[in-house]
Amino acid sequence: MPRGPRLDAPGVLHHVMARGIEGCRIFREAADYDDFLDRVTPLAVAGAWVVYAWALLPNHFHILVRTGTRPLARSMGSLLTGYAVALNRRHKRRGHLFQNRYKSIVVEEEPYFLELVRYLHLNPLRAGIVKDLPALDRYPYTGHAAILGNVPRAWQNVAAVLGQFAVRPVSARRHYREFVQAGITQGRRPELQGGGLVRSAGGWEAVAALRRGREAYTADERVLGTGAFVEDLLREAERQAAGRAAGRRRRLDLDSLVQQIGAALQVRPAAILGPSQARDAAQARQILAHVWVEHLGMQASELARALGRTRSNVVWAAKRGALQAQRWQEQIADWCR
Repeated sequence: MPRGPRLDAPGVLHHVMARGIEGCRIFREAADYDDFLDRVTPLAVAGAWVVYAWALLPNHFHILVRTGTRPLARSMGSLLTGYAVALNRRHKRRGHLFQNRYKSIVVEEEPYFLELVRYLHLNPLRAGIVKDLPALDRYPYTGHAAILGNVPRAWQNVAAVLGQFAVRPVSARRHYREFVQAGITQGRRPELQGGGLVRSAGGWEAVAALRRGREAYTADERVLGTGAFVEDLLREAERQAAGRAAGRRRRLDLDSLVQQIGAALQVRPAAILGPSQARDAAQARQILAHVWVEHLGMQASELARALGRTRSNVVWAAKRGALQAQRWQEQIADWCR
């Protein structure tokens, strides 16, 4: 059966997981765990996602995140590829590290947010990696210890979880721990693995096509939610479809975007589109690549053809442009309208 397209949009809550190929260990020593977290950290700090819960186990991991403006696939691609290359080098290993592609489940927040926080954080206890809850409280490779304040993780959104239990941090941590303790006897919970009412395997377009009625909805492991949640997905599908249509219109108006960037940075459009390596032209080209790829969601290969450059060059320029983007926030918003 063909794999279905990813479901993603800014602000969507995802339960993400990945396993080692053929059950192999993806974390062999403390340096591996720390390296992985060092790669998660900048994604959270940069706003690519908000991390609420996570658990690293020897042969797999779980993360509960809310995506920002950067697509989940792009964040996971950089995370997993970079980590796999580093681990292979560190342990003199070759070949693929992860089993197929990662799995992501779109999650309806009520009633699943806290249930998933608890379920993910209990993974090391269920797997026998720690012997009891006090040991889990200080286990450094889940977000549970961070929520309790035992292992600080500045990049983890602890407040969003504690705020569900009480206003005062001390009381919130006590109630949170009691909540986690109550889940120990629940064991494995297949109902938290996805399968809400949603749509066929045709992507967001297929979601929008389900206006024929609820009888057309099918169970899908990529969604954990109720029928009402499906309605929200339908609306999101229509919004994304409209965004793609607008993107196609923008693609025909690259010259206008170049004109606006040139005017803002005081660089001639011909210099931006041409081979000039002058500092101001190169910076304008990087801003152009960043806006094109990251904000408009267009293909790097399309801009590469327009500029007479390679796709990898445009991808590199987009990354460089991100470093300058903060000072042009308001202008970028105008350019993307």
